[in-house]
Amino acid sequence: MFESKTSGIAATRPWTLEAAHVLSRSHRVGIVVWTVAFSLLTAAGAYLAVPLGFTPVPITLQTLFVLLSGGLLGPVAGAASQLLYLALGVSGVPVFAFGGGGLPWVLGPTGGYLLAFPLASALVGWISGDSRGLFRPAAGLVAGTIAVFWFGGSWLLATTDGTPREIFAVAVAPFLTGAVLKAAIALVVMRGLRRHVR
Repeated sequence: MFESKTSGIAATRPWTLEAAHVLSRSHRVGIVVWTVAFSLLTAAGAYLAVPLGFTPVPITLQTLFVLLSGGLLGPVAGAASQLLYLALGVSGVPVFAFGGGGLPWVLGPTGGYLLAFPLASALVGWISGDSRGLFRPAAGLVAGTIAVFWFGGSWLLATTDGTPREIFAVAVAPFLTGAVLKAAIALVVMRGLRRHVR
């Protein structure tokens, strides 16, 4: 009886280890695929840009995918997707708003928003964690959104001669409603897809 159980364990162990190895390899490939996918989705969001005229900051869908990258992929892979997006843009690939590309776009007045993307994604992933509730994911989305506004507004303040009140009026206030809507959409998508992606 003892020999039979031992042989059964020995017989199943190689299969179990092999299956775990295949699963681990598949998981790594999935992370890479999703990381690249979210960098491309952020680029696609940049093309859906609407200029407002009174501000150099356009309305785009970029931040929706920035928030989702952290919420669905976690802090490391989410931030990596946005670093890849920035690397593509800096290298000259036209992935920024209105088909822009190159280092001048990052150093320009709206560069702070772009540079905040990896941090915002990491914050969403880190704060929301693996929680299946509402509070932590919502708090993560709020933190990520604030990071984008903070860095974007601060950069614009440093690169122009506007006052803090003027910067708030052109860099934050016009986008608050859209930010709330994007965060709400991201929260719904996260609750629906998170367990499948992760």
